[in-house]
Amino acid sequence: MYIIKVKGKAKIPDYIQLRDENFVLIAYFRADRPLQKLEKYGLEGKEAELTEIIRNLPFGKLQKLDLI
Repeated sequence: MYIIKVKGKAKIPDYIQLRDENFVLIAYFRADRPLQKLEKYGLEGKEAELTEIIRNLPFGKLQKLDLI
């Protein structure tokens, strides 16, 4: 799975995209909102780790998401 932070402009907020191994978009959510339904993506119980990754993620850089 891959993650990328997309910079918003003016009234449009920053967003996070989660993409699968084929770079197909599987989730799209606001960076400033609490994460919900993470079990759908196999990320249940990793909210704190994912929040920290999102906080430190540079805008526009696709990164492999490895949460163990």
